[in-house]
Amino acid sequence: MFSILADQINNILPQTQCTKCGFPNCRSYAEAIASNKANFNQCPPGGAEGINRIALAIQKPAIQLNIEHGLERPRPVAFIDENVCIGCTLCIQACPVDAIMGANKQMHTVIPELCTGCDLCVEPCPVDCITMIYEDSSATGWDAWSNEQAQAARERFEAREIRLVREKQENEARLALKAQEKLKLVNAEIPETQAELDEKERKRRIIADAIRKAALKKNPSNSQLDETQK
Repeated sequence: MFSILADQINNILPQTQCTKCGFPNCRSYAEAIASNKANFNQCPPGGAEGINRIALAIQKPAIQLNIEHGLERPRPVAFIDENVCIGCTLCIQACPVDAIMGANKQMHTVIPELCTGCDLCVEPCPVDCITMIYEDSSATGWDAWSNEQAQAARERFEAREIRLVREKQENEARLALKAQEKLKLVNAEIPETQAELDEKERKRRIIADAIRKAALKKNPSNSQLDETQK
């Protein structure tokens, strides 16, 4: 029942993934509402209409937006000043829906139709080259954001989360392979003095320990077995 309600609430949220509600993403906030760990008036992008929709879903009276989390406002779109951008990629890393294009040390640009107006790219920018622009100041909350846009943003966010996990796993696999190769080279060394033997053993322990920690990180259930083998 909890999961069904959380799904229902998540489908109601605007999926801007802005974290203004105090949670890392819309799904986490939906789960908090469903479990009574958060109030349902903490989503500024959804505004009053969003609160009304959630209130109907959880069968509670509508309440006012908690302005401690922000004000209901028109949908802004991020704009990057090409003349100032240094290509640091911090904005790309911060964008939850992959709405920013660019490469390291190259100028970045925002894809306006994909931007959810979350503001998350602004603070990380070291040269303050990102501005949030209101293209239409007349519509706010859900009047400035459609269900279709919310669903598209959710799909991009979920696809990005899957990609980040895959990239992390691939990077860890590369590092593990590199460590194994280093260990082979160290084991193949033939020391001629006690100092060289001690150095070989030191390097072997460091690499072996790194491999062990990586394996435990990948599969924490092996931690108890690892302790018994010490």
